[in-house]
Amino acid sequence: MPMENNATVKIALVGCGGWGKNLARTLKEIGALAAIVDPSPAAAELSAKMGVAHHADLNAVLTDPTILALVIATPAPTHTAVATMALNSGKDVFVEKPIALKISDALQLDALARRQKRILMVGHLLQYHSAYLKLKEIVNTGSLGHIRHMTSSRLNLGMIRSEENVIWSFAPHDISMVLAIAGKAPERVSAVGTTVLQEGIEDIATVHLQFAGGLKADINLSWLHPQKEQQLIVVGDDGMAVFADTKPWPEKLRIHRNRVNWANNHPKAAAGPIDMIDVDPSEPLKAEMLHFIDCIKTREQPRTDADEAIAVLSVLEAAQLSLERGGTWVSMTDIASPKAEAHADVNVHETSLVDAGCKIGAGTRIWHFAHILKGSDIGERCIIGQNVMIGPDVTVGNGCKIQNNVAIYKGVTLEDDVFCGPSMVFTNVLTPRANVNRKEEFAPTRIGHGATLGANCTIVCGHDVGEYAMVGAGAVVTKNVPPHALVVGNPARQIGWVSKAGERLGADMVCPRTGEKYSFDSSIGSAS
Repeated sequence: MPMENNATVKIALVGCGGWGKNLARTLKEIGALAAIVDPSPAAAELSAKMGVAHHADLNAVLTDPTILALVIATPAPTHTAVATMALNSGKDVFVEKPIALKISDALQLDALARRQKRILMVGHLLQYHSAYLKLKEIVNTGSLGHIRHMTSSRLNLGMIRSEENVIWSFAPHDISMVLAIAGKAPERVSAVGTTVLQEGIEDIATVHLQFAGGLKADINLSWLHPQKEQQLIVVGDDGMAVFADTKPWPEKLRIHRNRVNWANNHPKAAAGPIDMIDVDPSEPLKAEMLHFIDCIKTREQPRTDADEAIAVLSVLEAAQLSLERGGTWVSMTDIASPKAEAHADVNVHETSLVDAGCKIGAGTRIWHFAHILKGSDIGERCIIGQNVMIGPDVTVGNGCKIQNNVAIYKGVTLEDDVFCGPSMVFTNVLTPRANVNRKEEFAPTRIGHGATLGANCTIVCGHDVGEYAMVGAGAVVTKNVPPHALVVGNPARQIGWVSKAGERLGADMVCPRTGEKYSFDSSIGSAS
């Protein structure tokens, strides 16, 4: 239930390091800070100065019914564990960026929050910065024309981390801004870095993003830079916008009306006037915390919710993978992507990949090393076994069970309650050749409601298996299988009928399990 708008929200801050102190100050100013959880003497001293409770143990606030929410500012590797404890205790949660260090952990946090009906918000601060919001508005109105390129720089002689590299520490804010302006995920990501101080931890890095339609973005990062620079440049056909956060408020956002003109197939730069854009000089952190409190009261999804955070995390994972591969391009289809339309109680094993644009129904379990390719629609209560590949653009009905080592290609549709035995095979073309591309020849195959496909059987494409039919182990289906038919052999031939319960019918056509009687219709060659 939504709270009254003037109701007091009591929030506990967990973690009071460098950034945590800023969160403590802001929460205190807006009257929401009730406790600080941090074992350090400095945190105890700050708590006393602010007149709020201090706890060294997280359980003290998890069991306090007056504490409605937690703001988590602990080191990034602890985010998943602390947020999980908070959500399981019925608390709304704000967690600083990144939401987690693995997409699988972030997906589980999202599912847990939805299951517990809790707010889960992530600290992408610049999404609450008035200058950045104004920049987005300018882009969306088309004032800059078609957007061609973005460059973001986050450089400083700042806090040097030992548990994460500069990409994980600095880039989440920039990735969040770039993705929001692009309005979509990149197609591929590349990253290069330099290790200066600590072996295996990059202090300087550049991340490149390429989007469909030609848009490109570069993100430059360093915590070994002599001057602080936090800047986003957006280049369009009709102008260039500069959001420079280190500048005074009157100078934070400006538009350069520069253009590139073409003459005789040669580009020529043409400088134009500079427009300084007025923005509200409001504190982003205060705006962010007020938004969190408003979401607690109204139960509305935050602007920076788990889906937005997982999109950012997907790019971070791609950048890390590219870094480890020496800067090679990494396709975003190789990264476990957000289950944008999945229900809360879906379980995807951390070794499995679910591409963007897939739908996964409630109660479905996807086990080890599976890959669900883009555009696929998996129903509710399905069990997807180990090493299964589905897609792209495959539809699987509710209640299906797909055993280990099965590949379901484009063109195949499984209706509800279909059983696919271990290592059974669907083909997608009739005459495949390794050196001949025949994707346009994929023949559709439909497996009817309740059908069973035995272990190691093969369904040659273009042939349907009727409802409640049973294909024996090792059989090769080369023609349509009637509903309720039992087929075996190579090529498969019908040897009898089976009931809905999967029992072979005798001469009396009565199911020995349920007592249900079936009648044979010779005109359609099926039982009913």
